[in-house]
Amino acid sequence: METVPAKLTEKLILEADELIREGWYANKSELIRDAVRLLIRKSKSDRLESAIKEDILWGLHGK
Repeated sequence: METVPAKLTEKLILEADELIREGWYANKSELIRDAVRLLIRKSKSDRLESAIKEDILWGLHGK
């Protein structure tokens, strides 16, 4: 695994710590890995949705 340094705002740290205290994550590394996975999944989904919409418009209007 590669270490990636990142600077987070105090508010983000407090929110992350709260999720860890509540038991959602074991530690900050696990939380950040999950956040990055979710961001990547959402980004891929958004791009796919956009491509599908473009295909539909092209099919309907030939543009």
